[in-house]
Amino acid sequence: MSTRPRASLRRILEDLGSTVLNVAVAAGDPDTEVTGVHIYDPLDDLAPPAGSLLLAVGVESASRIHELLALTPSAAGLVVKQPVDVDDGVRQAAASTGTTVLGLTRAASWSQVSALLRTLLAEGELEEEPQDDLFSLANAVCALLDAPVTIEDRSARVLAFSTRQEEADAGRIATVLGRQVPEEYQRMLFERGLFKQLYQSREPIYMELDGDSMNRVAIAVRSGDEILGSIWAAVHEPLSEQRQRALTDAAKIVALRLLRERAGADTQRRLRADLLSTVLAGGQGAAEAAGRLGLATERLCVLAAQLTQPQEADLAKRESDRQRFCDALALHVGSIHPKAAAALVGTVAYAILPSHSDERAVKVAESFLSSVAPRYEANVGVGRLAHHLAEVARSRVDADRALRVLQTRGTSGQAADYSAVHVESLLLQVADAAAAEEQTPTGPYQRLLAYDAEHGSQLLATLRAYLDAFGDVNVASAQVMVHANTFRYRLKRLAEIGEFDLHDPEARFALLLQMRIFGL
Repeated sequence: MSTRPRASLRRILEDLGSTVLNVAVAAGDPDTEVTGVHIYDPLDDLAPPAGSLLLAVGVESASRIHELLALTPSAAGLVVKQPVDVDDGVRQAAASTGTTVLGLTRAASWSQVSALLRTLLAEGELEEEPQDDLFSLANAVCALLDAPVTIEDRSARVLAFSTRQEEADAGRIATVLGRQVPEEYQRMLFERGLFKQLYQSREPIYMELDGDSMNRVAIAVRSGDEILGSIWAAVHEPLSEQRQRALTDAAKIVALRLLRERAGADTQRRLRADLLSTVLAGGQGAAEAAGRLGLATERLCVLAAQLTQPQEADLAKRESDRQRFCDALALHVGSIHPKAAAALVGTVAYAILPSHSDERAVKVAESFLSSVAPRYEANVGVGRLAHHLAEVARSRVDADRALRVLQTRGTSGQAADYSAVHVESLLLQVADAAAAEEQTPTGPYQRLLAYDAEHGSQLLATLRAYLDAFGDVNVASAQVMVHANTFRYRLKRLAEIGEFDLHDPEARFALLLQMRIFGL
């Protein structure tokens, strides 16, 4: 498996949203890999590598777009500032070269979009980007408005703040110190309908607050119809028309920065998941992937964790819950050992944890489930101890099997290692093999199954109760709520119909095994 996060036009458009880029002329395969970003310079020889995105700075007319398409037949996409001048010549050239023409919002600078796209295409960098740029933006907005500013997300968490916060009120100071708008202020804004007004408007909103609080001017930060956050300025009076325009323009720039940070975080998550998948699969790339993750390479256990709570109908919310759950797992194992790692692979959150024993890993899993309850309902399967990196793949298979057993039981909030559920796991594997080979019940079990289906009887349920009670008729008859003598008659009858000797241990074992494989 490649450790490089694969970027395509489709994924770039999905990550950035229609506010930054949209498709002016679709051509070629949207899933083709994008290999790099290049800026068009009319003074240089134009020879971008195959699969590259070409940023057409200063190109506006349809004739110029047509010329560039003809000169770059191997490019994945050509980016032009909106509005994009498209005519039949541009459409034909795009179709013949397979190069998609994209329109870039006029609010974005070429340097911004270049940095944003390179973040999406980044490979090999797992470190978080510095957050100074967002604070610099807050200071720039502060200078434009002549007022202290905060940039907040949808949950009223402070992402960045400007200088001069001491000029504001106590509520603003508490917000900055706690990096979160205090609950009483949020409640007040909500009750007065100011949040609703803010998120419904595309213009700055002036808010007159009571008491010792300074008034506020705020604007929602958007990507299309999606609210990314908001900018808040503490003011004494409404902004002038010029400053309102400045705040509106600033919101577009902040939106680009937030999108860039989100894209970078998503890229790092995908890269980490790819690297962890490589380690879990074993093979030649496992050692290099483990090195890039900073993982320990011996005495490791694999944990497989999965949510069991009812799934959200909203796919985006479901995926967000899974990712937050995985982030919690990564934080938990990381706090226990610095050379642990976790990532979401499909619907399962995997962690590779340095450990001295399976029992120790189970305790870590149990403490994690306890820490996330009741917010998340989940199970965790724990694989056998891997003494070196080559055995991690086996530990992953063990963890998956233990997790499946817990799911089959219908339990939640449980952790189990492979050895504790070994027999149940073997039975599930046998059932899988029987299903794959389209095997069906045979012998006495098949005859009893057919008789019950034809006559509406409960002979198999009677037999199962008898076997579960180790042949104790009184216990078994009480379980199915019939008289002991009636139960004995049913036993005699089912032995006759099934054509087997109830006292033969091999016959009893074969029947019980088929019940477990085919179900009863």
